[in-house]
Amino acid sequence: MRTLFLLLLLSLTMNAHAEPFAEGDAAIGKTMVEKNCIQCHASKYGGDGSAIYTREHRLVKTSRGLLAQIRNCNTMLGMKWFEDEELHVARYLNQTYYKFDQ
Repeated sequence: MRTLFLLLLLSLTMNAHAEPFAEGDAAIGKTMVEKNCIQCHASKYGGDGSAIYTREHRLVKTSRGLLAQIRNCNTMLGMKWFEDEELHVARYLNQTYYKFDQ
């Protein structure tokens, strides 16, 4: 019984610091970003557009903020992505630029 309790506690602890977008697929997200986001970001920030994610005064400061920003772009640009597609993009951007752990 004690072993089961310790395993459960360990599992909860590990999940607390897990990837916040574990349901997403970063490879799919990368393809979606390259197809739908880079052109706009590059026109505003130059280069390959990644400066939008790395600039000093970036708007996104949390994993919730990242998902909210993705949803905002999705809505404003009429891309009609489903929630799972937004999670793919969030996972890719988080792994590549943001590194949020919760």
